Amino acid sequence: SSFARMFVQVCLYFYCKCLWRCLKFVVRKLTGRCELQRICYNTKPGAARTMKIEASLKGSKSKRLQTSVSVHPDAIEKTIDDIMELKRINPDINPQLGISLQACLLQIVGYRNLIAEVEKLRREPYDSENPQHEEMLLKLWKCLKPDSPLKARISKQWCEIGFQGDDPKTDFRGMGLLGLYNLAYFAEWDTEIAQQVLSDSLQPKYSQLSKAEWEKKKFDKAIGYSFAIVGINITDLAYNLLVSGALKTHFYNVAPEAPTLTHFQQTFCYLMHEFHKFWIEEDPLDIMEFNRVREKFHKRILKQLQNPEMALCPHFAASESLINM
Repeated sequence: SSFARMFVQVCLYFYCKCLWRCLKFVVRKLTGRCELQRICYNTKPGAARTMKIEASLKGSKSKRLQTSVSVHPDAIEKTIDDIMELKRINPDINPQLGISLQACLLQIVGYRNLIAEVEKLRREPYDSENPQHEEMLLKLWKCLKPDSPLKARISKQWCEIGFQGDDPKTDFRGMGLLGLYNLAYFAEWDTEIAQQVLSDSLQPKYSQLSKAEWEKKKFDKAIGYSFAIVGINITDLAYNLLVSGALKTHFYNVAPEAPTLTHFQQTFCYLMHEFHKFWIEEDPLDIMEFNRVREKFHKRILKQLQNPEMALCPHFAASESLINM
């Protein structure tokens, strides 16, 4: 029975595939436009258009079209010419089509390249012998604690910004340099928010005060988590959203061309800020609830990103750098 079921599924697959190809052929004959033309002319620019173009190219029976989503950025113009020739589209009669396809391919290829760049950073371990790594780590401290000089490179002071021990390099093992890159970017470009989140995170649950005294002092709800460790954890969340393709919706809506590492780091800033607010809303008893809250937050972001109109529009200082680029 399992063989029969599998046989039926295979037959259905090929039937649907043939039916789909026949339908595309009929629509082309009726409209005089191929699928790529119909997508570009009927769908506004952004994630909806780019994702449809990506699916169309990947699902094409032509190998040239299938491989067009993974070409080098420098080869995109030549690839567009090849597509137009293959589809017998006159570029003089359809000048806008080439422009639209180029914008989509830049985003598609750029997203693939961004995954590779982020993966490279994730795989590179923190090296305390590397002066650039050390400089970035010390910069993180200066941005977060400008009024408290670091007394020594190996110091218990690192716990003040949420590292677990007296040498932060051990905490970067899971996400490699990517964790440091994100934390340093957050601290440098969104300094005010980063310092506020750090300050909140250091507040224990009502501390030694009674609840009434705590509220009288008008403190925010107590947070009680390790800022740097949570930052590395949220880096992992952002990385998984990127690799799974979930962030395509956001990046295809906010990056007019190829999404860059800056876009990814700004997304991290947004996620840190939003997670901080979410943690306060959830009001967990203690840090032992972190995984539950993180998973719930992850599901909320995933649900938002299912909307093709969605852009995780961050309202923070870091977003200004993109406007000025």
